[in-house]
Amino acid sequence: MRARLRHAWESRAPWERAIIIALAVMMGAVLYLWLVQSAGRARAQLLTSVTTLRAQSARLDRQALEYQRLRAAPAATASPTDLRTLVQARIGAAGLSRALVRINAADANQVTVVFGALPFADWLAWVASLQAQQVRLDTCRIEALSSKPGLVSVTATFTRARP
Repeated sequence: MRARLRHAWESRAPWERAIIIALAVMMGAVLYLWLVQSAGRARAQLLTSVTTLRAQSARLDRQALEYQRLRAAPAATASPTDLRTLVQARIGAAGLSRALVRINAADANQVTVVFGALPFADWLAWVASLQAQQVRLDTCRIEALSSKPGLVSVTATFTRARP
């Protein structure tokens, strides 16, 4: 087989051999340039992926540290008073008494609160303070008031978090 190829090569005219060699060199150069370009594109894509993965890794590390901190923190104890008393005290402490329309206690662990008009930011801060006391927002209806931007009326039911 090798002898046949050699015979076929030598049977060509010198100018044909030169053209075949030139075409083979050009094809090799084109193939090499294509491979270099493909590798460059793949490298750019990998660099983008590495950047994204590093950001995700950093976020995961922060979340793991927060998880460890929360696991190490002692569990907050619920107030021994009934829920209505606790919610009423938190309303007074937050300065939301003027907006309170009514407060109804279904039982010692469930309270419904109705506010007429209060700033939404104050509502969020008040709910956060209740959550710190192991009181969970169960249901909530918030309506924006057209009289003044930022004011809302709220009807919400809170329950004491179960251990």
